[in-house]
Amino acid sequence: MSMVLVVEDSIPQREMITELLKGNGLTVAAATDGVEALEQIQAGEHPDLVVLDIVMPRMNGYEVCRRLKSDPITQHVPVILCSSKGEEFDRYWGMKQGADAYIAKPFQPMELLGTVKQLLRG
Repeated sequence: MSMVLVVEDSIPQREMITELLKGNGLTVAAATDGVEALEQIQAGEHPDLVVLDIVMPRMNGYEVCRRLKSDPITQHVPVILCSSKGEEFDRYWGMKQGADAYIAKPFQPMELLGTVKQLLRG
């Protein structure tokens, strides 16, 4: 079973994404910001995919994505940036950081789920 790490500082958003993914048979771990996400991964929790908010305290999603994609251990883990920053430049910048997909909030649950499933099939 695939494990997804949800990195989101908004409690309602984090819970909604977690429930959506769990309800579709995925194992989900959660982190409240980028620093916590990297700590979990360094502690040996290796997700099959990361759903990553951009605007977070301590470390933003762009920086987390860059670090994941520059580390040989995590560089092949798909990253979905999921953000309220929905401008074309934000999407472009997210993909430049190594993201595999970019979903603007608010999003349709099926859009996120479809993207997760597509990237997990890889």
